[in-house]
Amino acid sequence: MPQPDDDVERTRRAELVLALRSRGVRSLRVLAAIETIPRSVFTPSRLAEHAYQDRALPIACGQTIERPSEIAAALDALNVGELDGVLEIGTGSGYATAILAGLARRVVTIERWRTLSENAARRVSGLGLGANVTYLVGDGATGRAEQAPYERILISAAIETPPSALLNQLKPGGVMVAAVGPTSGQRLTRIVKAKDGSLEETTVGAARLPPMLEGVALAL
Repeated sequence: MPQPDDDVERTRRAELVLALRSRGVRSLRVLAAIETIPRSVFTPSRLAEHAYQDRALPIACGQTIERPSEIAAALDALNVGELDGVLEIGTGSGYATAILAGLARRVVTIERWRTLSENAARRVSGLGLGANVTYLVGDGATGRAEQAPYERILISAAIETPPSALLNQLKPGGVMVAAVGPTSGQRLTRIVKAKDGSLEETTVGAARLPPMLEGVALAL
């Protein structure tokens, strides 16, 4: 299997960045982070040859790592600043967590599967990242009020409507990005919370993510 820093890996990451730019991803900070962080580290070794294809791949606990284009589009819309605190709902493989760790001042990431949370923490730290990341096992729909407010919230799952608990934890002027709507008609949506608490929603593009599940997994 190629190592994260060998020439083949670097070339594949550079090609991925070019493909993402052609799809409309504009943030140079997001693209630079994607070019730096090896997606292959976050995919099963048996699927390493597919790590840089634009496809979702299975990981532990019956879950998947999102397509690179989905992650990049969400992060592009999130527009994370260097001084921002970010709440990530759905740690998953840890790939987006690793990218966020390099973009934000602090990241709080919540996963309902303990195995996924522990695996993600190990992978991110193995890349020398994550000193600014707090990993939690819990119900993503309730967020983490103790560390609120957050300038940015990323929901890596589909929701019918934004959970009120998460909106309450979003700082006025902050941004939430999520896939909103039923499975057959999800929209990647950017939600801006005004200083008076009102919300402005903008559709960024189409989305295709599994629904957000409430509660903590009883096994794994």
